[in-house]
Amino acid sequence: MSVRRGITLALATLTATGLLTACGSDPSSDLAAPKGHKDTGVDIGPDQDRIRGKKVAAAADLVPEAIRKRGTLKIGASADASPPLGFYATDDRTRIGSEIDIATLVADTLGFKPQFEEVSWENLFVGLDSAKFDAVLSNVTVTEERKEKYDFATYRLDNIAFEAKKGSGWKVKEPADVAGRTISVSSGTNQEKILVEWSEENVKAGRKPVEIKYFQKDTDYYLALQSGRIDAHLGPSPTAAYHVATAGQSEIVGRLSGAGGDLQGKIAATTKKDSGLVEAYAAAINHIVRDGSYGKVLERWGLSGEAVEKSEINPPGLPRTKS
Repeated sequence: MSVRRGITLALATLTATGLLTACGSDPSSDLAAPKGHKDTGVDIGPDQDRIRGKKVAAAADLVPEAIRKRGTLKIGASADASPPLGFYATDDRTRIGSEIDIATLVADTLGFKPQFEEVSWENLFVGLDSAKFDAVLSNVTVTEERKEKYDFATYRLDNIAFEAKKGSGWKVKEPADVAGRTISVSSGTNQEKILVEWSEENVKAGRKPVEIKYFQKDTDYYLALQSGRIDAHLGPSPTAAYHVATAGQSEIVGRLSGAGGDLQGKIAATTKKDSGLVEAYAAAINHIVRDGSYGKVLERWGLSGEAVEKSEINPPGLPRTKS
């Protein structure tokens, strides 16, 4: 089952037909498919031959001494299957994806051996609170509420997408477009927060609310979508684009910033507030941006349109819920 899949003609074919569109500036999303889906050609075997970096003293010196002495960087990542961000290789054991690749580069730059642990989404933050993790690199959006407890060093733009059944003839641009619709989302995410706010806005305007369904596993919402139990799923744009390209049964009907309509969302390396690590993470990310390894990782996973020019520490995030 562990088969290396080199980049093939399928990649060019899917790109040329316009099936592979990600988020931001709608770049091609050159992604490989899990079992039962179309193969777009990217290697999803366990032997990843990742792009690796070298220790940079100027960045490594910013790490607190106690962690430097340990020699490992404890990194939390979501155990959910969310290709191309984080998912399992063809051996069903090895974790691969863009988030793992970027986290590995950050650890390399700081002179550490990365030590990954996959947990449920909510336990990522529990792990930070208890100092079980030094960092979380797992598609975490900067929000004003989260900034009260955590520090952030950005490394990718955050965009989200509505995925509907193919041929739906439906487009989503604003809250009115989802009034009365049944839409699924994962709980505890910024997507949920935005969807709840849109539903509340519809009610205030005299429109029907959104009927919100909750799914934590992608396989569950895929089945609900195809059976007609939901009209759409709102999730990370890279994951939606991946599913559209590989399954061929759905389409993107709307995209927006993960921070809402007035602010571009940012994905960030996350650490416990005042841990002393955020400056080191930002320095490491800025180094891999400059040396080109960051760009190669994003290109490999079809996420070039979500690249940042530099890492920002604690930038404006998704606003708090209006009372």
